[in-house]
Amino acid sequence: MAFHNLGFATLKHQNLFLCKILNKSTHFPKPFCLLGPKLTISCSHSNHNVNVMSKRMFNIFIATTFTFSDSILSNFSISIAEPDQELQLQRYTDSTEGFTLLIPSSYIKVEKPGATVLFQELDKGSNNIGVVVNPVKISKLSEFGTPEFVADKLIKAEKKKESTKDAEVVAVSERSGQQGLQVYEFEYSLDSTRGGLKRVFTAAFVASKKLYLLNIANSDSLENPIDSQTRNLLKQVIHSFDVCCIGSLASLRQEPFRDIRA
Repeated sequence: MAFHNLGFATLKHQNLFLCKILNKSTHFPKPFCLLGPKLTISCSHSNHNVNVMSKRMFNIFIATTFTFSDSILSNFSISIAEPDQELQLQRYTDSTEGFTLLIPSSYIKVEKPGATVLFQELDKGSNNIGVVVNPVKISKLSEFGTPEFVADKLIKAEKKKESTKDAEVVAVSERSGQQGLQVYEFEYSLDSTRGGLKRVFTAAFVASKKLYLLNIANSDSLENPIDSQTRNLLKQVIHSFDVCCIGSLASLRQEPFRDIRA
């Protein structure tokens, strides 16, 4: 399936920027530094080289990684799908990275080396759902800032892009995930010269010193605005994003994988 130019341009912009601040690792996959030179910072942890961000790096990372209209997919995810007829959603679980979420049945998983997972709506590739996972030094999001603080960073980062015409926060919230996990959720509108009007939904949490970012981009043009049913469906996806509890991983691995297109 061909990627839409506007989405790839957004991804390229973020990759070029992230490559300047993320660490290089021979142990951890290289999810972001695909399109340009890298700066290398080595850290030692458990006798292995690992890719870990400082709080300053995390500040830049979280402010520039939320919006990726076309994200990228790693080659080592383990997943299952469970149908939910009423909501037209199916369960996707990555037991390698340790997260789970619901995906609309009209979306298919697509592959592009680099990040963790990407789903695109069939025949509407600019509508997509992606997850990025990266090690950090902090243990929870509150060490970085409040949801409002992060939302402000997010919008400021969006407005600095040359392609951005306007960006406005619609909603900011915080919820508890598995075992009291702190999860931030954001909804904002984005008007770009490269992609037109979009509605963006984002969820983020930190678990086991890893930052998990879920991003959903959906067309929201004046001619074809996002309808309430689609918005509610995508909010269900955002609310479902959570860490995959250790106790359930063994049973998840035993279940057969069913493609979400089925």
